[in-house]
Amino acid sequence: MILMNTVREYRQKMSFTQEELAIEVGVSRQTIISIEKYRYKPSLELAMKIAQSLKIKIEVLFYFE
Repeated sequence: MILMNTVREYRQKMSFTQEELAIEVGVSRQTIISIEKYRYKPSLELAMKIAQSLKIKIEVLFYFE
């Protein structure tokens, strides 16, 4: 199983830049880029912060394929 995500899709729907989302959740822009490109798997805490910021359920934002 591979951990997939829809971070980019929901970030764009909320009109956040990568930098704005990074500041909102307390990480670097590079971290957001790496998550969106599947290079980095966020901790549960970070995943929950991202989901909360994007106003989406965590299981919609992150899922196994």
